[in-house]
Amino acid sequence: MELILKKDVANLGFKDDVVSVKNGYGRNYLIPHGYAVLATTSAKKVLAETLKQRAYKEANIVEQANKTADILKTLELKISAKTGEGDKLFGSVSNANLAEVLTEAGHEIDKKFITVGGGLVKRLGKYTAKVRLHRDVIVELPFEVIAEA
Repeated sequence: MELILKKDVANLGFKDDVVSVKNGYGRNYLIPHGYAVLATTSAKKVLAETLKQRAYKEANIVEQANKTADILKTLELKISAKTGEGDKLFGSVSNANLAEVLTEAGHEIDKKFITVGGGLVKRLGKYTAKVRLHRDVIVELPFEVIAEA
């Protein structure tokens, strides 16, 4: 069954993608929940026209995301945390902490678009995180966890 996605669906595709799924999944889940519509010939024509109109706006958004990515690559982020014995942290450093540090640096990025490599950071040291600024623009962001003075 061919469907056109109306919203982003995890592990399936992004909005306005034409996807092929099993009949039951499409008929019983995607269409009733408003995630997709049937990919008829008329729906495909409407989609093509919409994508043409959106291409210019999309190029602008990608350009802005690339500029932001270049700025983020130059940042040296240091997150201070309380430590216990050796280099272990009290608690952990997560994507929420990174979002706070980026906000302080003047870059408003939602925490759900930040993925810390390995999940939570529980030791001092250097790590990397992936920041998704756009579906085509993902930047590796290095950061360091240091002990509070």
